Amino acid sequence: MNLPHPTWLRTFEAAARLGSFTAAAAELGLTPAAVSQQMRLLELHLKTTLFERLPRGVALTDMGAAYAQPVRKSLNEMQIATAGLFGGTKRRQVKVRASISFATLILAPRLHEFRITHPHIDVELSTFVWASRFQEGLSDIDIRFGYGDWSDGHISHLGHEFAAPVCRPDYLASFDTPPSLEDLAAGHIYTIHGSEADWPNLLSQTGHAMPTQSEITRFDSSLLALQATSNGPGTAIVLDSFAQFFVKQGLVVHPSDEKLAIRPAHFLVEREGSGSHDEIRAFMDWVRTIYLKS
Repeated sequence: MNLPHPTWLRTFEAAARLGSFTAAAAELGLTPAAVSQQMRLLELHLKTTLFERLPRGVALTDMGAAYAQPVRKSLNEMQIATAGLFGGTKRRQVKVRASISFATLILAPRLHEFRITHPHIDVELSTFVWASRFQEGLSDIDIRFGYGDWSDGHISHLGHEFAAPVCRPDYLASFDTPPSLEDLAAGHIYTIHGSEADWPNLLSQTGHAMPTQSEITRFDSSLLALQATSNGPGTAIVLDSFAQFFVKQGLVVHPSDEKLAIRPAHFLVEREGSGSHDEIRAFMDWVRTIYLKS
């Protein structure tokens, strides 16, 4: 099959990213009708449906979502190559905010990878505990944890979340026999503000109730809970993506194979208008890539 027209692909990428033909039209300087027509032509060319037309906006079909990723990656690589070869060496900056846990455990250990592939983009990374809206001048992109119901930017879902119990290897070995979830919950447990229901929900998933116990330490971030768990007796339930940093270093282990599906998730939130800047889009594409690997 011949490649689709490059203009259609650029329009498809914008509509897929923004979830709206109208928003894509505004970004690209087209009319919504022109965007809609280009997407119809692209779907005819590919002989498949890429978008579900909704009362408000559009949503990618499974095939559309699968196609969007390589299209976005290819366009981004072409932009980077063009800028690198013909655009001089002008440095650009992207300002990013994320939770202290996401910034420390997901972004910071991998930022050198971004610098290697994007040597002319400087990253300014700041943190928060909870954030529900942008603060003037602090960031172009937020990485927030929640339900994606914010109204101050373009939102894209980073993926579904699972959480699992973790503890020190020597704490696990201190039990005479392999402990059950009830045994772990009856000991010293660590909980995270906003996720206090994880322990009873995980036990309920296996047909058990939360035992009566009194030793609970509470933290306002997963990072603090993991630091405490890796340095003392007790068990925490944390997101798999966060735990991996400590698991790979042998600081904590999973004492159970049980995992808990988490309703809230991480989302990229782009400040209005930021998506039109190449450095912003390059960083967002990179975050999507590393998060899939975490």
